[in-house]
Amino acid sequence: MFKRLLWITIGVGVGVMAVTKAQAYVKAHTPAPARQFVFGPDQDQPPITLQTVQSLFDDFQTHRRAREEELNRQFIDKSAH
Repeated sequence: MFKRLLWITIGVGVGVMAVTKAQAYVKAHTPAPARQFVFGPDQDQPPITLQTVQSLFDDFQTHRRAREEELNRQFIDKSAH
């Protein structure tokens, strides 16, 4: 089990690094109009990968807090009886 998790983690890390390097290479070696077409006008913003991870983390935190509040209410209701 640990070996699988290790290899999956290594694979994901290598994949993310390869995509990041490929995007940096394309940005560095293409003319500005082609870059605008491929990557969009907001190239100075954080990479889409970072935005996606941040969005997923925010969603997780929101749902975690809501579930924690729900469980706390249930616990308080049970201990009040």
